[in-house]
Amino acid sequence: MNPQADKLVRRITMVATVTASYFLLTADYGPEPNVLDPIKKSILSAQSSLKEFIVGSSREEHQGSSQSSNNNAKEHP
Repeated sequence: MNPQADKLVRRITMVATVTASYFLLTADYGPEPNVLDPIKKSILSAQSSLKEFIVGSSREEHQGSSQSSNNNAKEHP
């Protein structure tokens, strides 16, 4: 084989191997836990933490609205 064709075959083989590995690792195993669960949980945790940091905590908003409604109830018996 000429060097260019050999290089192309090696690249295609690497891409196919990575793609197959990805699909095998991320396959849906149903309710059974798999190897990627801890990684998935940490990614989701980091994502929610980042959202709270950027947007602000939704707990603070809910507490503020419940406190104002409690104050209105006290003012108007």
